[in-house]
Amino acid sequence: MHDELFTAVFGGADDTLVRLLRADPAGAVCAVDAEGRTALYAAAVGDRPSAVRLLLAAGADPQRACGEDAGDLPLCGAASGGHTEVVRALLAAGAEVDLREAYGFTALAWAAVQGFADTLEALLEAGADPDLPGPGGERPLVLAARRGSAAAVRALLRHGAGSGDPGGREAALAEARHWLGRDVERELRQGLAAAYGEGFETVVRRTVADGAESVTVELLRDGAPVAGRAAGTGHAAVATVLEAGLGVRAGYEELARRALRCRDPARDDWREAVTALAALPVEETFQVAAVWCRTAEEWRGTLAADVLAELPARAGLSGRAVEALREVLAAVPAPRTPAPAALVGAVVRALGRHGCRPGDVSRHAGHPDPEVRRRVAAAPPLAGEQGLGTLIALATDLDPAVRRTAVTALAATDGAEGRVREVLARRLRDPDDATAAEAATGLARRGDERAVAALARLLARADPGGTAWARAREAVALVPDGPARRELERTPPRRG
Repeated sequence: MHDELFTAVFGGADDTLVRLLRADPAGAVCAVDAEGRTALYAAAVGDRPSAVRLLLAAGADPQRACGEDAGDLPLCGAASGGHTEVVRALLAAGAEVDLREAYGFTALAWAAVQGFADTLEALLEAGADPDLPGPGGERPLVLAARRGSAAAVRALLRHGAGSGDPGGREAALAEARHWLGRDVERELRQGLAAAYGEGFETVVRRTVADGAESVTVELLRDGAPVAGRAAGTGHAAVATVLEAGLGVRAGYEELARRALRCRDPARDDWREAVTALAALPVEETFQVAAVWCRTAEEWRGTLAADVLAELPARAGLSGRAVEALREVLAAVPAPRTPAPAALVGAVVRALGRHGCRPGDVSRHAGHPDPEVRRRVAAAPPLAGEQGLGTLIALATDLDPAVRRTAVTALAATDGAEGRVREVLARRLRDPDDATAAEAATGLARRGDERAVAALARLLARADPGGTAWARAREAVALVPDGPARRELERTPPRRG
C-alpha cells in the first residue's frame, strides 16, 4: 500500500489517494517512505495542495516531524519551495506558524532565504514573527536582503520587520550594500567549490520573473545533480527599498548607477531607483533629469524619461518636461532608426503624463516594437479629436495588446461619433475576446444595438475567469433596460 500511496501523492493521482484513504485512513496518514517521510510531508514539498487537503481531512497531523532524525516539518518543507497554497492549507489545519525544525529553521526563515514573497505574506498574515531569528541568529530581513529579493523585503517591512529590533533594518541594508555590484554567479561558484571541491560539471541557469532575476548554479557528476545554490541579483533594489524605510537619502548618481547597471526598466533594480529619484525634491530632480535628457547615452536618457513620467503634471513643470523629453530622442546618435524601444516607450509615457501635443506621440505609432505602439495608444493626448486618426489606425494593429488599448481609448472618447462607432463595430468579432469586449462596451455606452449580440456571444463563450467575460458582464449594465438586457443578465457562463 505504501508504494502505491506515495506514487499517488507524487503523481497527483488524487482518485487513487482517495481510495487508499478510504480503505485505511490511519495507515495512510501514518505511513512513511524509505527516507522516513510521511505522505503529508511528501505532498507539501511536492506542491500537491489537493493531496495535502485530502490527507489533512483524513487526520494527518500538520505538525508531525519526519525524515532523518525527525527534523522535517511539512510547513517548512512547503515554505522552502514557495508552495503558498500548501502553506495556507497547513496553517488552516492548525500548523504552528513559528515552529522550528532541524538546524533552527522556521517556515518564515525558509521563505526569506529563498525570497518567496507570496509565501512570506501568507506566513506573516497568519501571525509569524517577522523578527524571529533563523539559523545562526540571523533575522528574516537580513536573509531576504542577502537573497536579493526586493519583493520579499517589502513583504517583511509591511509587517513591521525590524521595527522592534534595534539595528535590524540597518543590518539588512548593510547586507544588501555588501552585495551591490558583486558577481552573484561567481560568488555561488566559489561557495560550491569551497564546500564540494573541484572536478564537477557546472550548470548555470538564469530566470527573470516578477521584476527579479535569479541565478542557480548546480554541480553535476555523470550528468546527475550533486549540489546547487541559488541567489537573486536584486540587491540594488533591496538597498533602495531599505534606504527609503530608514529615511536614508542616496545621491542622484548612486541611484542612477543602480538602474543603469541592470538596463532593464521591467526589473526591480530599475523601478525602485526611479521611485526613489522621483521622491526627491521635485525641482532638483527635474533639473538633474533635464541634464540626462541631453546626453547621448541611450539608457541614461531612458532613465531620465522614466523619472520625468513620475513627476507631478502641473503648470510650470510640465511644459519644461515636454521640451526636455523632445531633446532625448534628438540626442540619440544617428543612424538609430528606429530609436531604441525602451527609450521611445519611456519618452512616450512621459509625454503623455505631461500633456504634450498629439503629434509628439503619434509620430511613434509605426515603431516596430509593439510595446511602444501600445504606449502610444494609451497616451492621453490621442483621446482628443486630433489624435483619433492614430487611434483608429492602431485599432487594426497586428498585436492584440495594441488593438485592445486603442479600442479601449476609442470606446471612452466622445469625439467623431460616426467614425468611432464604425471602428468599434468592426472590432466586435476581433480574434482577441478582450478587444471585442472593449468594442462592445463602447457601443453599449453609445446605445448602439450592435453591442447586444456581441455581448451575448462573449458571455456565452469567453472564459468566466478572464477579463473579457468580466468586461462584458460589466457592459450589460450599459444596455437600456428591457428584454435584451434581461436576456443578457440570464446568460449562463460557459462550463469547462
